[in-house]
Formats: sequence, C-alpha cells, structure tokens
Amino acid sequence: MPHRAQPGAGLTVRTIETPSLGDRSYLVHDGEVAFVVDPQRDVDRILGILETDGVRLTHVFETHIHNDYVTGGLALARATGAAYLINADDKVSFERTPIHEGDIVGIGGRMRVRAIHTPGHTFTHMSYALTDVDEPVAVFTGGSLLYGATGRPDLLGPDHTDTLVRHQHASAHKLAETLPDETEVYPTHGFGSFCSATQSEAPESTIGHEKRANPALTQSEEEYVRDLLAGLGAWPAYYVHMAPANSAGPSAPDLRLPEKADAVELRRRIEAGEWVVDLRTRTAFAAGHAPGTLNFGLDGAFSTYLGWLIDWGTPLTLLGETAAQVAEAQRELVRIGIDRPAAHATGGPEQWSSGVPVSFPTATFADLEQVRHHREVVILDVRRTEEYASARIRDAVNVPIHELPRRIADVPPGEVWVHCAAGYRASIAASFLDAAGRSLVAVDDQFENAAKAGLDVVGPES
Repeated sequence: MPHRAQPGAGLTVRTIETPSLGDRSYLVHDGEVAFVVDPQRDVDRILGILETDGVRLTHVFETHIHNDYVTGGLALARATGAAYLINADDKVSFERTPIHEGDIVGIGGRMRVRAIHTPGHTFTHMSYALTDVDEPVAVFTGGSLLYGATGRPDLLGPDHTDTLVRHQHASAHKLAETLPDETEVYPTHGFGSFCSATQSEAPESTIGHEKRANPALTQSEEEYVRDLLAGLGAWPAYYVHMAPANSAGPSAPDLRLPEKADAVELRRRIEAGEWVVDLRTRTAFAAGHAPGTLNFGLDGAFSTYLGWLIDWGTPLTLLGETAAQVAEAQRELVRIGIDRPAAHATGGPEQWSSGVPVSFPTATFADLEQVRHHREVVILDVRRTEEYASARIRDAVNVPIHELPRRIADVPPGEVWVHCAAGYRASIAASFLDAAGRSLVAVDDQFENAAKAGLDVVGPES
C-alpha cells in the first residue's frame, strides 16, 4: 500500500513507490480534492487511491520532462478531467496548463501550491511548495533537492553539464533560503534512480535536515561541482527515449497479456535474434532454463537493466511461472516505454523448450578462491566502471553489464566466473554467456565477501 503521511492537520500525502526505477509519485488531498506530482505511467494505481480515499483529482503537476520514465500525467489528466501543469517553457506537443515561476495554484479551500523554478536536473525544472492555508508544510522537489543528494546534471549532454550542475547548487540554496526548516521534502528521484547523482537510505527529510546533511548545502559551489562530477557514472541507455516520449504526450498503457507462444514459437523467436526473457529468480534460472533465453528476474531492477541492455525496438517475449508474473513485468516495462511484448508463455523451462532444459553452476567468492588453486579461470566483473575502479579482484576483467551484449567477444577464452556486487547483474551476464555457448559459473554472493574469502582485492577502497 502507498505510504500515508500528514504534513498538516487534515492534509494527507500518499506516496506511490516505484522501487524498480527508484522513483516516487505523490498524491495529496484535504479529504475532498487532490493533486498529484510526477505520476508514473501506470495510473491505475493512482485512480485506485482516489477511489479508496473518496477524493476528486483537480490538478496534476510535473516537476520536469522526465528522463528516466514515461509519465502518466497526460493520461491521468484526461481520465479525470484534471488540469495538467507543466513549465510554460517546456516544449510539448499537447494541450496543457502552462505554469511559471511564482505562480500560486489554489486547490480546494486550504491547499496552495507555489511553483519555484529550480533548474539543475533540467533547465526548466520546477519544485512545488505546498501551504495549508498560509502555513508552509511541504515541497515537492522532483530531481532538484533529494535526500542527501541532488538530481544528476548530465542527462542533457556534456555541453550543458557544467552549467546545470551550478544551477543545481543554486537551486538547492534557493529552496533552503526561502522555505522554513520544518518544511517536509518530497523528491521524485533518489531511491535507487540513476537520475540521482548519489543515493541515500533516508526514508524522509526536511529542509532543516538537508541544510545540515546535503552536500549541495554544506559545500561551496566549487567543492560541490568537483565532487558531484567526479562521482557520476553511466546512466541507462533507454533514457534517451524518455524525454521525447514525454514531450509527445504518452497515452494510457495497454496492459492486456500479449499472445501466447509455445516451445516451437519461442525457439523461432530466439533464432531470429529476438529476446526471450525468463522472469524467474536467478537461482531458478541457473538450475534450469530453455536454451537461448535471457534472465532478468522480477526480484531485481528488472526494467532498468532490460531497458539499458536491449537494442530499442527488439521484439520481446516474456516467460513467467504465472500470468501474474508476466503482467507485473508488463507493468514495469510500460513505465519505460516498452508497451507491447511480442508474446508470452507461462509454466517452466520444460514447457518453454522442446528439448531438455540447460543449466549452469553457481558459487560463492570462497569457491572462487579455492578453484584458483587448481586451475586457471577467467574472472569477469560486470559492475560499472566506477565500481571496478574503487575495488576489484586482481586480474579480473571488467566488462560492465550494459556493454556485455555487444562485447561477448571481449571476454577472454576459458571457463568464466562472472560476478557483480550482489548476484543480480551476474545472472543477467551469465544468461548472455550461456546463450553464446560459454562455459561459466555465476557467482551469487556479496562482493564484500571476496576479500574475506582470501581473494586479492585491490583499489583505493579495498
């Protein structure tokens, strides 16, 4: 269920979590009328809350044209008759209610929402400060001021990064200087989203807390710029498709199950170069799977990594133990603009292949330490470049997971032991290696255990 909070007597904030993308949407109401900030594509979740709470939606606010997901704002506004508010300077191809810096929108008899221009994540980014009558109670900061961080400034390209990172520092100070310390902060990003420059485990915060803890508010501009830019890594490739989709006005998603495929059809699709994706856990996949299938388990950052690795437009078939698993995957995928899978199948690998299911072994870092005494193996580290640079097993080869589908040939010959930080990405990589006919072992273990097992871990954080 969405989280409920009460920033002011009689006002309710409902938080709609999308943990697979590291984002949050918000629904705020006074018991009669409501507004929503940064809705995800699958707006049925929000419509359900409106019905449960017995309130009417009058306004939908976007903090920015999103780079990490397809918005549900236009579809939600059309479904409810709500006004759809977007920065007047954002170029979109649909009718909306333009909003400017300083505009105040009255909602019901008590709520007032003030637009605050906070560039940095994008040039036109808005934050929205909420007052209950005249009492400031909350600010919805989108990709501006996050918990202990800020939104990353490099998603619009390197030509704009330096300007945007300085805007981001100034915007954080603008919020801190114009809002009371008690104001609750509700960001959209920062819960695992690659739109966040860094990550925080904090579940909630206030302007006062951020003044004490957020580098954007505790460091000088030059310190903040230097440290933030030094810490930025790669971002998912599918991001390039999100802003154009959002500017065009995404429709409501079609969540009906796609056509069903039998084992013969699945084999035809695999041999045609399409992606047939097994949604089960990495443990189940390693123990037995249809040859040529790829493992993106629903128990991890499924849509982030699938969207990152797939060549955009590649036909996609989903394999789940149940129709409910397939439906969950579809919901995840429409959030990043992959609207209609080509087909689906349910059951298990015995139903998905006309032959015998194949498997590969899994192991721990302790097992890897032992095997190196007996034979030569290739250690493949599929973590991101910055993770590898900070601490790595000596002689490990680094091919980041998002590069692996195009760099299978770069993996040295021999028996491959593939690892990441916790096992999820290693299983994705193992499925690609297995489909390519490589002999492999998937390390399903926490990287922190590598040094404890006696492996030679090197790097500045080793």
